[in-house]
Amino acid sequence: MGKIDYFSFHRVAEYFPLLLARLHITLIIAVSSLIIGLVFGTIIAAIRLFNIPILKQITTIYISFIRGVPINIQLFIVYFGLPALLNPIFLKVGFDLNLLDAFYFVIITYAFSSSAYLAVVVTAAIQGVDKGQQEAAHSIGMTRGQMFRRVISPQAFHIAIPEFGNAVVSTLKDTSLAFTVGVVDMVGVISSIAARTRHSLEGYVGAAIIYFVFCVLLERIFSSVEKKLKVYK
Repeated sequence: MGKIDYFSFHRVAEYFPLLLARLHITLIIAVSSLIIGLVFGTIIAAIRLFNIPILKQITTIYISFIRGVPINIQLFIVYFGLPALLNPIFLKVGFDLNLLDAFYFVIITYAFSSSAYLAVVVTAAIQGVDKGQQEAAHSIGMTRGQMFRRVISPQAFHIAIPEFGNAVVSTLKDTSLAFTVGVVDMVGVISSIAARTRHSLEGYVGAAIIYFVFCVLLERIFSSVEKKLKVYK
C-alpha cells in the first residue's frame, strides 16, 4: 500500500503563482473599501463631534451594529439584502441589482465595516488634540477652518496613524471571506485548486504566507511612518 500524500511543499510552490495571479483582486477590495470607508468615517466623525441631533444617535447605533456583527454576516446581509431592498427602485430604471457582480457587494460591505471603525479612530484623534492649542489658535484670530487645517488636522493625523494601520491590516485579512459570495480572489482560487487536485492545504499555506508577508510589511511601514512623525512633531 502506497504512502498517502497529505502535504507537499512542491505543491505549495506550484500553487503560489495561481494565488499571486488573484492578489490584485484582494488588494483592490482592501484599498477601495478603505478609501470609501475613510470618507464616510470622516463624515460620521463630524456628525459625532458636532453633536448633530438625531444623526448622532443614528451613527451610534450604526457603529455599534457594525462592531457587534461578524463581517461574514455583514457580507451576506449586503449581498442578499441590498438587491431585495433596493431592486424595486432600480428595476424602474431598468437595472437589476441581482446581475451586479459580487465583487461590488464585497467592496460595499467592507466600506461599511471600515467606515464604522475609522469613524471612531478619526473622532478619537481629533478629540486627542490638546484643547490649549485650539484655544491659542482661536486667540490669535484663526478661523475655525484655519484652526482645523493648521492645528488640529496635522496633530490628529499623528494620533490616528497607529489605529489606521491596524484598520488597514484588519481589512486586508477580512478580505479572505470574499470568496463566500463567489468572488475569485486568492482564497477563492483555492476552491478550484481543490476541485481539480483534491489538495487544498497547500493552497491555504500559500495564501497564509502571502497574507503574513503583506501584513508584516504594512505593520512595519506604519510603524516607520509613526516614528518619523514623532521625530518631526
